[in-house]
Amino acid sequence: MIASAMVAFTLGGLTMWPLVRRLRNRLADATLQLEHDPVTGMLNRAGLLSAHATLAKAAASQPIVVVLIDLDDFKPVNDTHGHDRGDDVLAAIGGRIADIAALHGGTAARLSGDEYAALLPVRTADLARIADTFVALIAQPVDLTDGAPGMVTVTASVGIALAESTDPFEEVALRRADIAMYHAKHHGRNRHAIYEPGMAMPDVEHRRGPRLRDRRLSNEATA
Repeated sequence: MIASAMVAFTLGGLTMWPLVRRLRNRLADATLQLEHDPVTGMLNRAGLLSAHATLAKAAASQPIVVVLIDLDDFKPVNDTHGHDRGDDVLAAIGGRIADIAALHGGTAARLSGDEYAALLPVRTADLARIADTFVALIAQPVDLTDGAPGMVTVTASVGIALAESTDPFEEVALRRADIAMYHAKHHGRNRHAIYEPGMAMPDVEHRRGPRLRDRRLSNEATA
């Protein structure tokens, strides 16, 4: 009887295994979709938060480099070439950003719209060189000749900052890079700015308006 029960249990397990495997695959797919941007295949904001936690743990007491990238005047690309071609441009630029981040042992994400971010371990003190690499490669033309007219060139404003691995990501690390990015945009675009202690967000008239995270932080402060 014991042997029969064991055989029945084994057969039952074998019968259930395909279902278990399908459920695991579906769970993995759902997790991938939750943490990745469908247009570029890069991490999204949730994925970047997870990546920051992993990098912060690996970095221990070492600071990390946070890069925030905002494309300059991207709307005309969609207006001229259509949203599908605009998505092609976003994906191409996202690939460049991801390649640069990987070269430095980091990771990159598309946060929303035409905004990207990268997290890098500190391997060099030359933040300006890293930032200039992002600016220069993003500004390289994107080929849209496959059924579309010519090339598209998009530039970016890049903010870069150092943060401690223990700093809250959105409230401190990413915000520093955001402030630096707005300074780059304020001083002419297609350039970078490095966050320095005491640097503040430019006046409202010199930027495009409050971002969602800015409004959320403001609401939390007044709550």
